[in-house]
Amino acid sequence: MDSGGQIRIHQAGRLPDFLQSVKLKYVKLGYHYVISNLLTLCFVPLIIATSIEASQMNPDDLRQLWLHLQYNLVSIVICSTFLVCGLTVYIMTRPRPVYLVDYACFRAPDHLRAPFCNFMLHCRLTGDFDESSLEFQRKILERSGLGEDTYVPEAMHHVPPKISMAAAREEAELVMFGALDNLFASTNLNAKDIGILVVNCSLFNPTPSLSAMIVNKYKLRGNIRSFNLGGMGCSAGVIAVDLAKDLLQVHRNTYAVVVSTENITQNRYFGNNKSMLIPNCLFRVGGSAVLLSNKSGEKKRAKYKLVHVVRTHRGAVDKAFRCVFQEQDDTGKTGVSLSKDLMAIAGEALKSNITTLGPLVLPISEQLLFFSTLVGKKLFKKKVKPYIPDFKLAFDHFCIHAGGRAVIDELEKNLQLLPEHVEAARMTLHRFGNTSSSSIWYELAYIEAKRRMRKGNRVWQIAFGSGFKCNSAVWEALRNVKPSYKSAWEDCIDKYPVKLA
Repeated sequence: MDSGGQIRIHQAGRLPDFLQSVKLKYVKLGYHYVISNLLTLCFVPLIIATSIEASQMNPDDLRQLWLHLQYNLVSIVICSTFLVCGLTVYIMTRPRPVYLVDYACFRAPDHLRAPFCNFMLHCRLTGDFDESSLEFQRKILERSGLGEDTYVPEAMHHVPPKISMAAAREEAELVMFGALDNLFASTNLNAKDIGILVVNCSLFNPTPSLSAMIVNKYKLRGNIRSFNLGGMGCSAGVIAVDLAKDLLQVHRNTYAVVVSTENITQNRYFGNNKSMLIPNCLFRVGGSAVLLSNKSGEKKRAKYKLVHVVRTHRGAVDKAFRCVFQEQDDTGKTGVSLSKDLMAIAGEALKSNITTLGPLVLPISEQLLFFSTLVGKKLFKKKVKPYIPDFKLAFDHFCIHAGGRAVIDELEKNLQLLPEHVEAARMTLHRFGNTSSSSIWYELAYIEAKRRMRKGNRVWQIAFGSGFKCNSAVWEALRNVKPSYKSAWEDCIDKYPVKLA
């Protein structure tokens, strides 16, 4: 038989499998449609039957119904009063919507770029690393998913590095003020209108605080509610949003600004402990400023509405508590060590988080499938493979903390996401590196720059942090969202996505 015949036979053999996969796909789609619209499907026959019955009523029956309602006027008034009172109480006590008016991500100047060759040359010239550590950092850089255009602070461009409190303050001011200047320019916001300020930076907490630096720079009003969050890791951006949301439930008609950043200048590790060298290779300069409001009038120009915030803390487990730990090595040099169990602990934290988040966002069809496998496993002691809910049915976009290639790979696998769902995370890691708590905002900016955000789309921001924490924020787009003013991706978005090795 000729080769053409062999090809035809091979394809014919695979055809039933293809048809079966298509059949299963449409069966699942049909199942989700029926379950999601079950209430509507049940009420349609009832409405039709009622309509038919009403159309067959004669004028005498209608007159009798009206007289009956007149005789029960007192009951109708009482019921109406209770209904009005109940609606009033509900309106007064319901959570106020929180709107994301706009946000800005800091873009460092080009002279702070740190190509791999410059980074490694600088490490060698400092004389702090042995050959084994230099080779280790080189391999981490090559496999990290970072590109050649990430940024390190000014102090790291000197030999030896200028490690001082003044240099650290300069980095903080450059990032925070840069992001805030862009935010104020894009929103035309008067700094005096800000009622709440929340700043998060894990490793640099000077006195006066970073929040006080912002109050001083922009001459914010004297009765502002300002907060400074420290030591809370890369998930602190979601924690800061959650704190601002709670404050906006108490203080009416105001604005809240959330500033998220990390400071590298005083937190570079200059030793040879391998577990402490990884942050050197991944963390880069970055920051974001987010404007939130509970003013109903801001809905017209706001980009998103906050739907849910879910926070999970695993700090009660010792291994989780110590898996990202700032300490001194045997020679007394300070750094942040990463445990070999980090990914396993992150997986457990993720599981706890989505167990809480799932019922809030997943369609009932997915919840039933998850519940049925749980019952089969617990009650009937069957070895049932755990059902992974399809979060693609709940969210249109995913902003996964760009902590490193391994973090993104793990979430892509565990949540059964497609490459396009993790594109924003991978490209943010490539272009800006791990910018800690602000990385999820660079990812959102990437999606906007690609013009993919449509009205009604839901976005899931998920981040991990020391402690160990896993935090999620869910946003809903209020319109077709355009890129923010002076977007961090403004002059490079056309180059992305890039192919990663």
